[in-house]
Amino acid sequence: MIEIMDLPNKRGSVPLRVAKGHFATNHSHINYYIDITYQKARLSEAKVSAQALVSNFINNTPVDTILCLDGTAVLGTFVGEELTKTGFCTINQHQTIYVIEPEFSTSSNIIFRDNIQGMFRNKHVLVLMASVTTGYTAKRAIEAIEYYGGHVAGVAAIYRAVDEIMGYPVRSVYSIQDLPDYASYEYQNCPYCKAGQKIDAVVNSYGYSEL
Repeated sequence: MIEIMDLPNKRGSVPLRVAKGHFATNHSHINYYIDITYQKARLSEAKVSAQALVSNFINNTPVDTILCLDGTAVLGTFVGEELTKTGFCTINQHQTIYVIEPEFSTSSNIIFRDNIQGMFRNKHVLVLMASVTTGYTAKRAIEAIEYYGGHVAGVAAIYRAVDEIMGYPVRSVYSIQDLPDYASYEYQNCPYCKAGQKIDAVVNSYGYSEL
């Protein structure tokens, strides 16, 4: 049985919920599952999380569009509201922020339909994710934005294990400094597997499934 615990924090009512164990993702094996279910689904926590996240942004960072991965559309809406409230620059004619979720092709590539492309072309696009650990998903999002003619404004997440992706800064509420023993391994080099320790759960952006 996986036990989700709240780590002590100094960020008011924005808890970091984690479970320690042996977990498998699509790209790696990790020793912590970061649970941001409530930041994605509960309005009160999403709003406070957005406020904490935006406080880490640089004031002259232009953001016109927020690309919400990992089911972060609710959080993205509040991030957009906070960015607008604090007077961040935008270059779109409506002086507002677009909040978009990606569509994936059958080969798992991010695509944008013709009616959506205007929200990316020549716009400053912020990539919003639940967590950034290996950076694999963030790289795919950055490549898609650039392919469709957008400018990457940066990457934002509740938790990050890296400071930058492809040269773009990653802003977060929590970082690896809050979870210093966090580790990610390629599955063939996983020390837990080599020691014969069974996988506790398969995890992805939707949550976890115990084995």
